Amino acid sequence: MTEPPKAARRGRRSGPETTRQAVLDAARVRFATDGFGATTIRRIAADAGVDASQVMQFFGSKDDLFAAVRAIPSSAIRRFDTAFEGPDEHLGERVVRAFLAAWEGPAEESDPLMAMLRGAIVNEDAAAQLREFIQSRLLHGTAGRAGEQDAMLRVGLAAAMLVGIVTSRRIIGVPALVDADTEQIVATVGPAIQQVLVGS
Repeated sequence: MTEPPKAARRGRRSGPETTRQAVLDAARVRFATDGFGATTIRRIAADAGVDASQVMQFFGSKDDLFAAVRAIPSSAIRRFDTAFEGPDEHLGERVVRAFLAAWEGPAEESDPLMAMLRGAIVNEDAAAQLREFIQSRLLHGTAGRAGEQDAMLRVGLAAAMLVGIVTSRRIIGVPALVDADTEQIVATVGPAIQQVLVGS
């Protein structure tokens, strides 16, 4: 007597690490797209194809999941640091290009940064991490260059300008900035960022 075929297993994916990664991937996209406030555990679970209880089992809370998603990829750090290599000539353009490439480039690099940027509006931890990331990279890159006496002011101004550009392009959707070519923005803003960071 032949045995009846076994019913297909439902629920959890093939393994805990696979499931955890699926949740992280879904959350990264959802936080980057909708922001912290509008994102729910239930929607992330649906995107990942798992139960909401499994999301909570892995991460405990939306805050903890958000913290895991915000891990800054090492490629973004390298991109910023290499922008400061070489002479000061066209430094501002290299910094603006690196900044835009990180926030608007491949999803594995840009999604965590976008999640952090959107989260910074409503989540103080995300805001602090965003400030620390941008300021630390700018301070590291400008060390030994002109303007060290007021380095924090210069870095703060440059960070505000760069964040404002990305926010206007990716979140607010200012038409002129959305439609602008990346190199057009680089050529226009680069000299101003150079003036702020290293002076004439």
